[in-house]
Amino acid sequence: MKIFHIAAAAATILMLFLHPAASGKEPAVRFVYDVEYEFRFDNREFSRTAPPPSITILGMHLTPSIGLRISENPSSAHHIIAGVDLMKDFGSGKAAKDMFGEVLAYYKWDRKSGRTMMTFEAGIFPRSDLEGNWSEAFFSDSLTFYDRALEGLLLKFRRPKAYYEVGCDWMGQFGKDRRERFMIFSSGEAHAGRFMILGYSGYMYHFAGTEEVNGVVDNFLLNPYIGADLAGKTGLQAFRITAGWLQSLQNDRKKVGKYVMPGGAELLVSLQNWNIGLENRLYYGKSLMPYYDGTDAAGIKYGNMLYFGNPFYRLRRESSGKAGLYDRIDVCWEPRIAAFLKLRIGATAHFGSAGFSGWQQTVSLKFDLEKVPGVRQKP
Repeated sequence: MKIFHIAAAAATILMLFLHPAASGKEPAVRFVYDVEYEFRFDNREFSRTAPPPSITILGMHLTPSIGLRISENPSSAHHIIAGVDLMKDFGSGKAAKDMFGEVLAYYKWDRKSGRTMMTFEAGIFPRSDLEGNWSEAFFSDSLTFYDRALEGLLLKFRRPKAYYEVGCDWMGQFGKDRRERFMIFSSGEAHAGRFMILGYSGYMYHFAGTEEVNGVVDNFLLNPYIGADLAGKTGLQAFRITAGWLQSLQNDRKKVGKYVMPGGAELLVSLQNWNIGLENRLYYGKSLMPYYDGTDAAGIKYGNMLYFGNPFYRLRRESSGKAGLYDRIDVCWEPRIAAFLKLRIGATAHFGSAGFSGWQQTVSLKFDLEKVPGVRQKP
């Protein structure tokens, strides 16, 4: 599927929401702006048998943006937004001129119809605009910190008890030494009754070759899940239990020529009270990254160009094809400072089939001008 097919499908859906403005007044135009700042300290001390290396991430992002908001009526608004992400890895020796990372430039449309809120975005927009519940088998915390923008389309629907999103991220344009790469993704969740949760997340990743290196790897990953939200019943700030299945479908067309289907079960229990959180995520199954150490026709390792999830989902039994275990326990403290400022101090312990695999100590600070009362920010 090519990008214009996706755009055509999105446009068809959007047309269902189009109708003439309810008022004959001229659209109201005003400037909007926002500034986001994120600091992260992440010290990772893993055993030598663990898939990821022991490293320390210490850095910051500053992302100012400005744009125009055009209001047709109280139910519909268009936006043109531009911004830049300034990133610094502390201790890297990077000069100020080298801090300029992703450039943001996108169109956004918010449309409310009855109890349904729709948002459509096209261009280069923040990854943080994704709202789905994605397991780290899809996107690791390292990826979400360093890769801050998506290039493509995003369509979101929100109702009082449900949320759905679908989009496309175009990662690479076919060229002499550049792979054609794109991802189509979707996530959704609905609350049925007082407690039950039904949801899913999934993507189709197309990882092709270059003009000089032939080959295509198909990478599908789907995660349906069911669970319960028990916060209201227990009186806790948060209490959520979900059980799901991670199913992968992958094929290295040139070097393998057939699909492999590793998968496994994942159980998540998370609760929070007095601003102290505890979360346990348990995965039991086969390695979701069977081609991680594979190479293309030029001998270049696939690695994290093909997989974006937490490396612990590689497991250490991947060579034998047997099922393995990955368990992650997070403890954190998130004091309430202000609506526009979030501080999180946490520790994470990792366990594999062989036992304790190491741990992380993290401190993060996030500031968002958009959430300051009275600021003329983008919605």
